[in-house]
Amino acid sequence: MIHNIAVLLSGNGSNLKAIIDKGIKVSFVASNNSKALGLKIAKNANIPSYSWKNVLELEKEVLKLIIEYDIKLLVLAGYMRLLSQNFVNSLPSKFIVNVHPSLLPKYKGMNAIKQAIDDCAEYTGVTIHYVDEGIDSGSIIKQNMIKINENDTEEILKDRLQEIEHRLYSDTIKSILIKNQ
Repeated sequence: MIHNIAVLLSGNGSNLKAIIDKGIKVSFVASNNSKALGLKIAKNANIPSYSWKNVLELEKEVLKLIIEYDIKLLVLAGYMRLLSQNFVNSLPSKFIVNVHPSLLPKYKGMNAIKQAIDDCAEYTGVTIHYVDEGIDSGSIIKQNMIKINENDTEEILKDRLQEIEHRLYSDTIKSILIKNQ
């Protein structure tokens, strides 16, 4: 797929790998964590990767890279920092997407899976949403719901949700890119 997307990540890069495996062209990857395993995935796929510990510097440099690489969509894939209002507002509306392991608007922010289990929720799921200035508050694009099983631990539920994330996120990104052609 010949669309330029960029990926911001902080961790292991499992969603990045799923995106690459679905044939979506990733122009560059940036991280706030120089030790993020996702940067190795990018390197192994010959995708330019960048890292800045200072989040304001990262945002400033990513804005330059978005122009340089003619990026059409910015994808957050396990990026564990809140983007600044200046950064979000300097980009077009519906330019940044995120994946979250809950049925938003429930269980926003960190530890969503633990929140669902602690709340004895019957269902949870995965939400793909546009990013705005808030925490997991942007408009919802797609959701997929699953039942929380009696024997689900945080780890088991995380694994089940990641399976959905890897499919749903890539499919949603492809749909957005096709729609925006």
